[in-house]
Amino acid sequence: MRCPFCGNKNDGVIDSRISRNGSSVRRRRECLKCKRRFTTYEYVESVPLMVIKKDGRHEHFDRQKLMNGLLKACEKRPVSVERIEKLVDDIERKLEKKYDQEVKSKDIGEFVMNSLHELDEIAYVRFASVYRQFKDVNQFVKEIKRFLK
Repeated sequence: MRCPFCGNKNDGVIDSRISRNGSSVRRRRECLKCKRRFTTYEYVESVPLMVIKKDGRHEHFDRQKLMNGLLKACEKRPVSVERIEKLVDDIERKLEKKYDQEVKSKDIGEFVMNSLHELDEIAYVRFASVYRQFKDVNQFVKEIKRFLK
């Protein structure tokens, strides 16, 4: 594994853990050159899930893209990275169970919205503002009212 900090190819595994659902292995590693630590995940390789975008384009499901969106929504909120990783795991697992090869981006967004609704109110509204592409304050207020119901 290449160190994300210095690019060195030599590292040592400090700790390995199997995820709760047994579908992945989390490894803490330490670079033997710069001594910095980083985390890697191992997953069983399967047929990639294709995402159908709003404009009809197809692209591979990108777990990291989902993770980045959730990190942005939860920025400066009392939500741990571990909790966000678990949320991504849960969403990915639901998608794999429900969809065989293709999923609409809209469906992924709804999974995220439902999960964030339960996790953190502010993160939910932040994500909704981007996902629903609010054009003005009125749309924003409507979403908050819907949330409060």
